[in-house]
Amino acid sequence: MRLIYEGKTKDVYDRGDGAYVLRFKDDVTGTNGTFDPGANTVGLSIEGAGRAGLRLTKLFFEKINAAGIATHFVDADVERREMTVLPAEPFGDGVEVILRYRAVGSFYRRYGKYCRKGQALDAYVEATLKDDERNDPLITAEALAMLGIMGRDEYETVVEMTRRVGALVRDELAGRGIELYDIKFEFGRVGPEKRITLIDEISGGNMRAYRGEEYIEPLRLERLLLE
Repeated sequence: MRLIYEGKTKDVYDRGDGAYVLRFKDDVTGTNGTFDPGANTVGLSIEGAGRAGLRLTKLFFEKINAAGIATHFVDADVERREMTVLPAEPFGDGVEVILRYRAVGSFYRRYGKYCRKGQALDAYVEATLKDDERNDPLITAEALAMLGIMGRDEYETVVEMTRRVGALVRDELAGRGIELYDIKFEFGRVGPEKRITLIDEISGGNMRAYRGEEYIEPLRLERLLLE
């Protein structure tokens, strides 16, 4: 396989037969040794994180595919930490879409003057550009369209898909007595028809989840959902 992209938490390979392979690492995003799904740097390495993240990603992508929502997922080999996917064209150099059910993390840091920490939010969706140099800046639908990154119709499709997928994940967690506070997704265009498709991963490293007042670390979250 040919390495085509080396990422923070995954590497991407061209398999040479029209499919790509994502190889999951044990690195997770954060700062100063503390996990933070919204961070744009690798904060720490947790043994087993890659395999656990792939197991949960496989679980969710299979459920999302079954619900009729387009994803790039084909199959996964958990032991090898590899996921086979359809090639996808990113929006620009990548747009991350965050779905928020509670005012925590960067949302609270920005808007804490107007809300209390942990305040309920109505499935609020926001987008950031993947740009480490500029600390992943927030961007509006209007700016995405003006800069030729994502059309307005595409943005509306992404928001709708984000809320549908988020509800599926939230309900899965709720069945285990766990509340989803926020989750991060990524989308791309797949195939000659450039169909908007959910890509990347859905694991504990992409979300904040709580049981009551207790924050659940990614590896523990994955164990709770997969046991």
